[in-house]
Amino acid sequence: MTLLEQYRCLDLDGSLIGLEKGSETGDSFCTPIGMTVLGWENSIHYGFIHGYGEMVFAVNPESCADRYVYPLAKNFEDFLRLLLACGSTTAMEQIICWDREQYEAFLRDDPAPQGRKELLERLTAELKLRPMSEPFDSVKELQAVFDSSLLRYSNEYYDTLGLERPDGTEPDSQETAFIN
Repeated sequence: MTLLEQYRCLDLDGSLIGLEKGSETGDSFCTPIGMTVLGWENSIHYGFIHGYGEMVFAVNPESCADRYVYPLAKNFEDFLRLLLACGSTTAMEQIICWDREQYEAFLRDDPAPQGRKELLERLTAELKLRPMSEPFDSVKELQAVFDSSLLRYSNEYYDTLGLERPDGTEPDSQETAFIN
């Protein structure tokens, strides 16, 4: 059984760590084509993108960075270890636009909901994982070398951002009326 299958068998309350169950396809204008969603934190979703192996990504439709999609971990094990180190997806997802001081201040001041600590302890024990030792550096290093130009998006992405569609097509008049 894979680590992902083991994780899913635990049937955890993902809302405590920012991994609520929901649509597995993303359904956001900026969700890349080929994404399988692992979990949600409001409109932000986390998952795998076909063609990128085991890498785990964040998709944030209201990103504070210049990107809506960015990697968080090389694989699902690292993603869980990152989660154990950060306590929830909130801190790990924000690393893209934070410096170390902001990150550490958030971890220090983040009020953990009741039950989060026990859930993280259960993940540690049942999946035999340890928190990542340098989570901030790990995420920053991965994001620094990631080439986002290879991500593929639906026409809705280009239309929403007012960009030319790569396939050269134009939105029909009903789509244009909806966008404006």
